Amino acid sequence: MRSFIAALPKVELHVHLVGSASPATVLSLARRHPDGPVPTDEAELLDFYEFTDFGHFIDVYGKVSDLVTTGADVRDLVLGLAREQAARNVRYTEVTVSASSHLRAGVPAAELTAALEEGRERARSEHGVELAWVFDVPGLWDGDFGLTSARYAVEHRPEGSVGFGIGGFEADAPRARFREAFAMARDAGLRSVPHAGETTGPDEGWAAVRELGAERMGPGTSAARDPELLRHLAERGIALEVCPTSNLRTGAVRSLAEHPLPALLAAGVPVALATDDPGMFHTDLNREYLLCHERFGLGRAGLADLAASAVAASFAPDALKAELVAGIDALR
Repeated sequence: MRSFIAALPKVELHVHLVGSASPATVLSLARRHPDGPVPTDEAELLDFYEFTDFGHFIDVYGKVSDLVTTGADVRDLVLGLAREQAARNVRYTEVTVSASSHLRAGVPAAELTAALEEGRERARSEHGVELAWVFDVPGLWDGDFGLTSARYAVEHRPEGSVGFGIGGFEADAPRARFREAFAMARDAGLRSVPHAGETTGPDEGWAAVRELGAERMGPGTSAARDPELLRHLAERGIALEVCPTSNLRTGAVRSLAEHPLPALLAAGVPVALATDDPGMFHTDLNREYLLCHERFGLGRAGLADLAASAVAASFAPDALKAELVAGIDALR
């Protein structure tokens, strides 16, 4: 099964640039700021990544993000992610970038754009991996309900930009309050892909759909508690970007035995399997597919269906989608 998973051509639609960084990359960044809050020792860093709850995870994520202060740092993160994806036959990735966090840390907008574009081109030429960008609002950190993030995404728009999202806490950042920022992004042709229903109930999932025009949603696990929302997602083909290990590590679910992935699939909801923050959660996309085999009983056909579902839910060019689906079908 490991060989089959490794051979599957895959796409990933929910992975954060900062959270994708390997411990070695984070250690390198931390050692440039030795007086900062992020450990410079590997064992201490791994302990630093033992999260007690979702709030603790967000706090740690913010501290690591603050280490990214130059365009070169951003480019190194992009190339590190591309190298990891290529090693796992992940051919296309939509990468979530919290642009406003990098701007706040001192990276000029033009430098950020140049770093993303250079990294994307080198990812393709050096690793054979196609990257696209989803710019997300980091919760309430911007202080303006996403307008800073939307303005960057619309006015600077690096090559490969496809979507606009929102992450962070949901309880203190109701998705409906970000309506204006999402309207700005959608008017500019960016697709709506908010986080919702991860640490709250299905009401925020409904808000993402009704107020933000969500075309995809991640992780959306609480949708399993609302049969009407499940029907809506299935009927409209609104995919959920499901990240099982992340959900467990952040406390969004109490155990894998209680994870709603089987219920989502049974309801006909499109699912795109993803890692969220693989560097912080000690996972990768192949491990997530293997977990679905070992814990949820999916065989070769079920895993191939998951891979094809992610391709269908992506914003990849049609030619690349057709190529990926052909590669998946050849392994069935």
